[in-house]
Amino acid sequence: MLSDTSLGDGTRLLEAAGDDHGEKSWRKKVLDWEEAKTQVLFSLPMILTNVFYYAIPLVSVMFAGHLGQLELAGATLANSWATVTGFAFMIGLSGALETLCGQGFGAKLYRMLGIYLQASCIISFFFSIIISIFWFYTEPILNILRFLQTQSVVMPMVLFSALPLGIHFGIAYPLVHCTSLGFKGASLAASVSLWISILVLVTYVFCAKKFKHTWEGFTCESFSFILTNLKLALPSATMVCLEYWAFEVLVFLAGLMPNSEQTTSLIAMCVNTETIAYMITYGLSAAASTRVSNELGAGNVSQAKNAMAVTLKLSIFLALIVVLALAFGHNIWASFFSDSSEIIKQFASLTPLLAISIMFDSVQGVLSGVARGCGWQHLAVWANLATFYFIGMPIAVLLGFKLKLHASGLWIGLICGLSSQASSLLLISMCRNWTKMAILASRETETPSLV
Repeated sequence: MLSDTSLGDGTRLLEAAGDDHGEKSWRKKVLDWEEAKTQVLFSLPMILTNVFYYAIPLVSVMFAGHLGQLELAGATLANSWATVTGFAFMIGLSGALETLCGQGFGAKLYRMLGIYLQASCIISFFFSIIISIFWFYTEPILNILRFLQTQSVVMPMVLFSALPLGIHFGIAYPLVHCTSLGFKGASLAASVSLWISILVLVTYVFCAKKFKHTWEGFTCESFSFILTNLKLALPSATMVCLEYWAFEVLVFLAGLMPNSEQTTSLIAMCVNTETIAYMITYGLSAAASTRVSNELGAGNVSQAKNAMAVTLKLSIFLALIVVLALAFGHNIWASFFSDSSEIIKQFASLTPLLAISIMFDSVQGVLSGVARGCGWQHLAVWANLATFYFIGMPIAVLLGFKLKLHASGLWIGLICGLSSQASSLLLISMCRNWTKMAILASRETETPSLV
């Protein structure tokens, strides 16, 4: 009798354990919570860091916008021109470090991270001179941020981006409103604030003890890795430029339309809103790039793919939150840029289209991060070229000018480009041989180069 009771209790325990295991298995299929927790803890500081840095020029545009519609359009066009001629390319150059330092950190080649950083800075210095001496301050920030990101050192980045932003408010207001510079003072304030950021970041990397294995000081050895860096840096720069330029082309097209002052201001507000939303989801893009590159460097292909799947789910969820916030607070948000009731009203009419583009942008952002982490920048270049310039922009011109949909037509064209881009990058991620990348990364424990 006792044995029967014990047998029955054991059976019930096994059934309960089986149910519990089944429940955990089902929950893991929906979302790998451990991976999600790791990515959230990594991405939140990255989100704050990116938003704070982007907010520096954005705050300058806002200050200029309250001087009038002409000043808003002028400041926006100046910001767009700076992006087209310099910022986009310099941001892209730093993308090579996401592959090199990410996989190097995963493969425990810690010394190589500092060498790759130095090689990237040499390349950046060269291209900064070519583009313009005035844009030199941007790339050192981006290189050091990538160097920290790939080692998951993210909390100090929040502090070192929030500090210049706080100082920027104190610099921008008096230069714009209390001097004869007017809206030109907004650009000067952004330059000063970004220089402050450079000095803080460089001091931190040189002095922090946690980088003793990855930063061993300057070495001539870094010159021998310039070509290795360039192989990824140039495709990465082209990949980013093609995407950034598509948004800026919309601003310039808006300037060719009737009532160009209002249309330019409106499209510029949409571009800035889209960029802020992207900066929020970019934290997850950085998480995808870092997690994928680290896992590939360690030879864990399945974990790399799992990291991508988790990041996509989190990105869509976060984009939904942003879209809901925009749906209920678009008038408040628009009032930060302009006091014009007509501009605010027109922005409200574009909000549904803006919500759609934000959703697609959140997906492609993660997939672009995966491409950078895997070293697929050369494939992303062709995807971005085809989707934005052979699909998105022609549709935007047709709808905006030929069918006279104006700002709405331009933004619908952008949506077509973004949706095509997201689909192309997803196809690359699904069809590309991840195993080959992991084998290449694992073999590099025998040699110092990852490519």
